[in-house]
Amino acid sequence: MHLFDHKKELTSFLLAERNKNRTIGLVPTMGALHEGHISLVKKALEENDRVVVSIFVNPTQFDKKDDLEKYPRNLDRDLALLGSVSEKIIVFVPSVDEIYGDDIKSQSYEFDGLDKVMEGKFRQGHFDGVGTIVELFLRNVSPDKAYFGEKDFQQLQIIRKMADFKKLKCKIIGCPIEREPHGLAMSSRNERLSKTTREKASFIYETLQTAKSKFGTESATKITDWAKEEFEKNPLFELEYFQIADEDTLTPMLKKQNDTKYRAFIAVYADGVRLIDNLRLN
Repeated sequence: MHLFDHKKELTSFLLAERNKNRTIGLVPTMGALHEGHISLVKKALEENDRVVVSIFVNPTQFDKKDDLEKYPRNLDRDLALLGSVSEKIIVFVPSVDEIYGDDIKSQSYEFDGLDKVMEGKFRQGHFDGVGTIVELFLRNVSPDKAYFGEKDFQQLQIIRKMADFKKLKCKIIGCPIEREPHGLAMSSRNERLSKTTREKASFIYETLQTAKSKFGTESATKITDWAKEEFEKNPLFELEYFQIADEDTLTPMLKKQNDTKYRAFIAVYADGVRLIDNLRLN
């Protein structure tokens, strides 16, 4: 395993790899790695000769300072976990100064409205921060493929849009959500939940599954109202939003179209921790 904390050294190493006709995959992360991340890394290893895993808690995508400060960090554990997976992994662990210098701010992007709903509605500037850091990594690593989990499905679609707009020559790969035994979508934030809440958070996935079963016969409005009522009856969780939307455009579903794929998206607070999830409905 190779470890780099400077862009220049990483770029030089990767150039030598490409000169050997080796393909390169990229898995961007913010650390606190779990089996969801590892599934992305293993997928990337299957499809590429070398895989770069970035570990960087990006300050420009946090809309709340408190959330940034509490985000879990355990670099030693992350490196040990990656080292146990494959020696072909290249780890990039830059500092904030290395990425932003003295000017810690996001670029401004046009995402065709993908950023105006759901997460974008509740997290001001979040996707500009995501676009900024992902574009930087894509340009510095120049991977053949980059891998992102579908738990952050809105983010995945926005990154695809950004890569297309910027004409970046990289295939963006979405990978299935990895779940804990009780159904909670794997997330680094889960570490901040109490043991009891973490177990009872299966309620979030169960709500999505029931919404899917209702989707064939009930309207989006009726399903959304039902979901809100279910959370009102469960004081352990605070529902921020529940939305059924077109998978491609992320626009809220008004009338079901037979040739359109739909997903249910959800954001919930538990123990003061914000959790998101989604599920394809058809």
